Amino acid sequence: MPKNKKAAIVIAATVASSVFLSGCGLFGGEEKKKIDPPQDVTLTEDGEAVKDNDAAETKQDGKEAVETTVQTELYLIDKNGYVVSQSMNLPKTESVAKQALEYLVANGPVEEMLPNGFRAVLPADTQMTVNIEGGTATVDFSKEFATYKKEDEKRILQAITWTLTQFDSVKKVKLQMNGEPLEEMPVNGTPIGEELSRDDGINFDHSDVVDITNTKAVTVYYLGGEEGSYYYVPVTRRVSNKIRNNAAAIVNELIEGPAYASNLLSDFQADVKLLDDPKLEGGKLTLNFNESIYGSFEEKMVSEHALNSLVLSLTEQEGIESVALMVKGEANVLTEKGEKLSEPVTRPEKVNTVSF
Repeated sequence: MPKNKKAAIVIAATVASSVFLSGCGLFGGEEKKKIDPPQDVTLTEDGEAVKDNDAAETKQDGKEAVETTVQTELYLIDKNGYVVSQSMNLPKTESVAKQALEYLVANGPVEEMLPNGFRAVLPADTQMTVNIEGGTATVDFSKEFATYKKEDEKRILQAITWTLTQFDSVKKVKLQMNGEPLEEMPVNGTPIGEELSRDDGINFDHSDVVDITNTKAVTVYYLGGEEGSYYYVPVTRRVSNKIRNNAAAIVNELIEGPAYASNLLSDFQADVKLLDDPKLEGGKLTLNFNESIYGSFEEKMVSEHALNSLVLSLTEQEGIESVALMVKGEANVLTEKGEKLSEPVTRPEKVNTVSF
């Protein structure tokens, strides 16, 4: 059910246990084998394709035990106003897309699950129906949808879009209220257009942009939160159209770091550089860095946060399935736990996992 974001979404077997955090950590989801078993597909009442293996039964003590929860990404608002994914275990249901939106509603079932500093996105008592057809989710909200504060308007659009597009069957989103299509948002009039998608961006940062007409959008992942409770925040920035290689532009934005007043962090040293243009072949993107990628480690190791930010940011791009790191042309790169990155790293199944 969770979206296979333009790529394999599991961690490479050689680094799954050492690079990416799980449980109460930043990333979640169990490691999958390279070859998955055959999967039957059924449709939910929302029209969403669901693999029967997602609801697979597991044997415990010789008995069949049915999983009762499914991990779902909910895009909520943090204390700094950023729209951020929090992966939570929700009750298993056939209407997974609708349920995900229901858990964005204030004073709803999400309230007892919210991490510190986070709040729900949609106004209290908001009801909705969700119909998925041909890759587009059409959401019809009740009148309560129009009771939000105007400063949350763009956040609401982003949260709805990114929450729904985590599912394989949803590429675009249409909004309605009381059965009527919304061409603009009801409180502050933000234009919606015919459809919404992840291409529209999230948590916009235009602080260094003088002429937006000669730029293009890329989304990068910085660190939010505090030490001991970091999480990854997607931020859409504008880069010059003269930079033809989007992967190079993304790496440069990570090195440059977030805006000074953003309350976000980057785990890249300022003198990190790519020695070659990123090379994409068969879905694998190869990056060749100078030794500054090792950061402040006495040993020659790449930090977990730098690696995670690279993989999350780059696999948002169409066609990039995995990331391979080299340093001065050598492929034997170590993680901060001393594990060799002998295989390209793929996108994690879930980000910012919350446990209870």
